[in-house]
Amino acid sequence: MERPLQSSSRLLYKTGIAVIGAGQAGLSSAYYLKKQGLEVGRDFIVLDQSPYPGGAWQYRWPSLTLSTVNRIHDLPGLSFSDTVSGNSPEVQANIAVPHYFEVYEQTFGLTVYRPVKVTVVCERDGRFRMETDRGFFSAQGIINATGTWETPYIPAYPGAELFGGIQLHTKDYQAADTFIGKHVVIVGGGISAIQLLDEISQVTTTTWVTRKEPSFRSGPFGEEAGRAAVAMVEDRVRKGLPPGSVVSVTGLPVTPAIEAMKARGVLNRQPMFSEITAHGVRWPNGREVAADIILWCTGFRSSLDHLMPLMLREENGGIVMGGRLATMVAKDPRIHLVGYGPSASTIGANRAGRAAATELMDYLGLRSAGK
Repeated sequence: MERPLQSSSRLLYKTGIAVIGAGQAGLSSAYYLKKQGLEVGRDFIVLDQSPYPGGAWQYRWPSLTLSTVNRIHDLPGLSFSDTVSGNSPEVQANIAVPHYFEVYEQTFGLTVYRPVKVTVVCERDGRFRMETDRGFFSAQGIINATGTWETPYIPAYPGAELFGGIQLHTKDYQAADTFIGKHVVIVGGGISAIQLLDEISQVTTTTWVTRKEPSFRSGPFGEEAGRAAVAMVEDRVRKGLPPGSVVSVTGLPVTPAIEAMKARGVLNRQPMFSEITAHGVRWPNGREVAADIILWCTGFRSSLDHLMPLMLREENGGIVMGGRLATMVAKDPRIHLVGYGPSASTIGANRAGRAAATELMDYLGLRSAGK
C-alpha cells in the first residue's frame, strides 16, 4: 500500500520510528513493529525512494528468473509461492518479487510513503531529523533498510579515463543481445558475474577476469554451512570492519549451468589486469586484450551516505555493530541497520527485521508507553 506525498509538502512529520527502505528487510521490520503493537503512520512510518513496491528487484535484468536467483525466502506471515501463479522457475524475478512485495504491503496494511528519497539524517533536539525530496520527517529511532543497489562499486584502475569503449556495471545490464559483435571483459567472481558471463558468452566473445581465484563448491549448501558463513560476516561487523562479500565466505555453487560453461571453455579465468588502455586492458607482463566493453560485476556498497552527518563509521569505513543479530549501531542504539552485513540476504533480512524492531522498541521505551 503506497501513500504519495504532495510535492509541495514541506511540513515536519513526527513519529516514533522511521523505517527507511521498503525492500525485504524494511518490510520485515515494519511487519514486526506493527505486530508488536505500533500503529503505522502514527507510531512508525515507512519511507521508500522507489515509485513502486519491489525494492531493488524491480530494477533487475529481465533474464533473471526464479530459477537463476538465490532462493527467495518468505517474508513473515505470507508465502511467496502464494502470490506467484504456478511459481514457474522461468517467471521474471523483476516481476514476481515486486508483485509479492505489493501484495504483502496490502495484506498487512503497511502504508509506504513513496517515492520519498531521504537525503540527509541529522540529530536535532534528541531526535533524528530526516530531510527528503518530499518534506521533513522527525523520529526517535531509525531502522535503516536502504540496501546496496544505489551504490554500485567500480574499483579505480590506472587508465580508466583513457578507455575508448564503454564501461558498465551489473546495475546497467539488461540483455546479452546488446553486446553482439563486441568483445566484453567481465570483471568479478560472484554469482552475478557468472550469470552474466554465461549469457553474454553465448552471443559474443568474452574475457573473464577476477581478483582472486574463484572458489567453486559442489554439493548442497546446508544450514550448518549457512550459519558458519553468516557468523563470519557477523564477526567482521561486530569488530567494525566493512562487511565481506557473500561469495568470499560461501564460494560459488557448481550448477548445471556452470558445468555447461566449463564444457564450452567459458570459465577460462584470467588474473586481474593492472591497467586499462585506450583499447582494452593490460596485465603486468605487458599482455593486452582489446575490448569494446568492460562489464564490472564488482558488487555494491551499503547505501548509507544519508547517515554521514551522524558519524557512525570508523576510520576503515566500517561500522561497529551490536545487538542480538548485529543490527544495532554500537555508537547509537537508536539506529539499526538491517540488510547490512550478516543480514544482507533474504533470510537474514527477515530475522534482522524482527530483532531490530524488538530491540529498538525496548530501547526507546515504546512498550512502556502502552504501544
